[in-house]
Parts: sequence; structure tokens; C-alpha cells
Amino acid sequence: MERLDIGDLHRRIERELLDSYDEELELELDDQRFDELGDGTSQPQTADDRSQRRRYFTELLRLQGELVKLQDWVATTRHRVVILFEGRDAAGKGGVIKRITQRLNPRVCRVVALPAPNDRERTQWYFQRYVPHLPAAGEIVLFDRSWYNRAGVERVMGFCTDDEYEEFFRSVPEFERMLVRSGIQLIKYWFSITDEEQHFRFMSRIHDPLKQWKLSPMDLESRARWERYTVAKETMLERTHIREAPWWIVEANDKKAARLNCIHHLLGQMPYTEVQRPLVELPARVRHADYTRHPVPREMVVPAWFR
Repeated sequence: MERLDIGDLHRRIERELLDSYDEELELELDDQRFDELGDGTSQPQTADDRSQRRRYFTELLRLQGELVKLQDWVATTRHRVVILFEGRDAAGKGGVIKRITQRLNPRVCRVVALPAPNDRERTQWYFQRYVPHLPAAGEIVLFDRSWYNRAGVERVMGFCTDDEYEEFFRSVPEFERMLVRSGIQLIKYWFSITDEEQHFRFMSRIHDPLKQWKLSPMDLESRARWERYTVAKETMLERTHIREAPWWIVEANDKKAARLNCIHHLLGQMPYTEVQRPLVELPARVRHADYTRHPVPREMVVPAWFR
């Protein structure tokens, strides 16, 4: 792998730290508070860096506002949407899912991230464990990895037989066409990063105690099998890119750009319009002369250790 200039490495580490800091800011920011942005580090930022972050936050909040409109439209029209997020480990799937769902109602938009199948599930029809999670009317379901596990990790790690692998490719186009014919809109994203970028993100996780949980033994093994994953990905895209549910590739080396590009593209996949909500009026507080509020016993109160 090409050696990085030490200055470039420091700048990348700085950007990684800023990105972690910005994840927390995203939950708190609104468009009136950009002037309060600090950089979260001891390193000075250039005017260009500050401008880029400001553009990112401005556009993210705008897109999240559009996602709220999309959510209302889906609920009102009783549309059904399934969105698949696939890609290599550390490609940024979780980051974009978090930004999509950040301000949405979990009763309308929910995330499905299934664990490895148990002994019983391994004896089922392959797609059976995914079917219960499909949306009802007025719902959006985001799969953080999906039935394409068979074409990727199961194939590369040897968790399925050659016959099971080939049967998957025979079945999945028909399965997805059935979903589309039933009225479900199916959108499939593959997040693409380079070998060098994945190596950098893995090293960042290894050295960050708050992110080490993101690294599983399977993730680490995937580094050694990079080329086999590449072959599996290329085969998957070639054999499952169908008219009814095509693949969309998200260039994800730049995490923030990938998030904005993916959300912008997603919004363009549905003809949503803003739904006018009824005016909300807060009712007056009703008071009764015979009502007395009783004090909470002190032993039930959480100690106020932080003030």
C-alpha cells in the first residue's frame, strides 16, 4: 500500500476526529446555531475547513427537513419502501442510516440489522427471516445489510455451499420482483471505498476506545480477504442488477459527501410532496380543587451527582 505523507496522515486523523465530534453536534444543531460551532479539537482550522463544515451542516439539515416531508408523504399515501444498504465493513453504511433516521418517527421509519442466523433459521427458506421485517402500508424499512449477506460474507467466509450460493442468484431476482409487484418500492445501495481507505478506518477504530466495539473478528478477517470480497461484489452486482430493483453505487471515501449524496439520491427516488399538517392547538390545563400532588419518596429519586 502506498505510504502516506506524515502531514497528510495528520490531516486525515484530524478530519476523523472532527467527524466523530460532528456526530454529536448533528443531534443538537439547528440552522440558527452555526456561529456557535467549535472545532472540538485543539488544532486550528483553516477558513476552508470551517466553510466546508458549515456547508455540510447546512445541507444535512436541509435534506433532513426533506426526509421529514418524505416520511409524512409515505405515511399519508400508505406507500411501502425497503432500502438496502450494502458495502464492505467500515464503508459508512451505519453513518448514512443514522443521518436518515435521526429526525424521523421510528414508527414510520425503522432499521433492521439482523444478527447471524441461529440453528433454526439456518434450516428455513433463506428469505424467510427477512420477510417478517418487510413494511406494512405507510412504512419505510432500512436494512443494514440484508439478504445479500449470502452473496457477500457467506460466500467469502464459506458459510454457504456452492449450491446454496447458486440458488440464491436464481431466487433473488424473482423474490425482488415479487416485492415490487406487491407494491413495495425496493432501493439498493452499495457503498464503495478503496482498500487504503478501509485500512485507515480500521486503524482509527482500533485506536479509539469508543469505536472498538465496531470491529468484530469477521471485520478483521475481511481485511485479509479483500480480493475475494471484490470478486464476490462484482458477481453480485452483475447477477442482481435488475430493472425492477437496480443497484446504486455510493462513492464513500469521503464520508460526509457520501451521506449527503445518498440522501439526496434517495429523496429523488420518490415523487413525494409536502403534506399539510392540521394546526395544533395546545388545550388548556384543567385544574381540580380536590387534586393534590403527592411528593415522590426521596429513596426513589436518582441521585443528582452531576450539577
